Amino acid sequence: MIWNHSSLPQYGLPIRPQFPLFSLSMTSEHRARPPLANLETVCLVARHGSFTAAAEASGLTHGAISRRVGAVENWLGCALFERHGRGVSLTCDGQRFLGRIEHAFDVIDAAADQWHQSRKVPAVRLSVVPSFAKLWLLERLHSLQSGQPFIDIQVTTEHRNADVGAGEVDIALRYGRGGWASVDAEPLMSEMLYPVASPEIAQRVKGASASELLAMPLVHDSDLTGWRAWCGAQGVSLRPRARDRRFEDYTVVLAAAEAGLGIALARAPLAQDWIARSRLVRLSDVEVECPLRYHIVTAKRERRPEVLEVIARLHASART
Repeated sequence: MIWNHSSLPQYGLPIRPQFPLFSLSMTSEHRARPPLANLETVCLVARHGSFTAAAEASGLTHGAISRRVGAVENWLGCALFERHGRGVSLTCDGQRFLGRIEHAFDVIDAAADQWHQSRKVPAVRLSVVPSFAKLWLLERLHSLQSGQPFIDIQVTTEHRNADVGAGEVDIALRYGRGGWASVDAEPLMSEMLYPVASPEIAQRVKGASASELLAMPLVHDSDLTGWRAWCGAQGVSLRPRARDRRFEDYTVVLAAAEAGLGIALARAPLAQDWIARSRLVRLSDVEVECPLRYHIVTAKRERRPEVLEVIARLHASART
């Protein structure tokens, strides 16, 4: 409180200022506040319009509601409600007081929400193609999440490239040569390629050269880069053929090869666990590093701790 000369009589002490009933200023005669539960009860009675309805809503007795309201009214020194036969209604002072109290509760709730938000389990949105999820990610997801701190990794499977720069996801795992514009990308794992087929086809082509293997139908996805790399390493050129079969999803490529529809390329280590559980047979000791690889893609200059932590865990899992 600031005093000026008009507040001072010519001879004597300062005149005590007159505060309005619900001023937020505090005097030296600070009174203990009523319990928050009592203030909440006042709001509850005002909302329901009667002590009885407030008692039913809160699980308290009618007497307990009355005592709580009475305690607040005694503390204020004025009546908050007008009692009548069918319930209660707020007095003018009650309306003013309730407005202030509800505003105060809103401030408390907002502070609590902000605190809870900061203590929530961090979440990272990760986009992958379905085949990578099935062959590699899902069996490692629990360990990727369960480090310290626990991070909720929300996986989205889709064939399109999610726009990490626009914030659609936090991390995308893309297959390719890297160097994409407007994002940061770092290699996750390289792959070694070798041909596999069903036992029946393997028996038919046993001991065949690379050019002789190409007499059989090939099964592949939409990108022939891997097959061209494997054939090129042995001096054989490869061109698209009508008898070859194409499937968008790599797990379908492997399933088609196991069903005897042609020869597929195994991509190790991505597919090695799946192949070990399947009927597929390796056809050649020759293996070639694929020019393509999986990359971890993020927005430019990503610095959020939870995103960087997931990236570190992905690298650690790929190394093992």
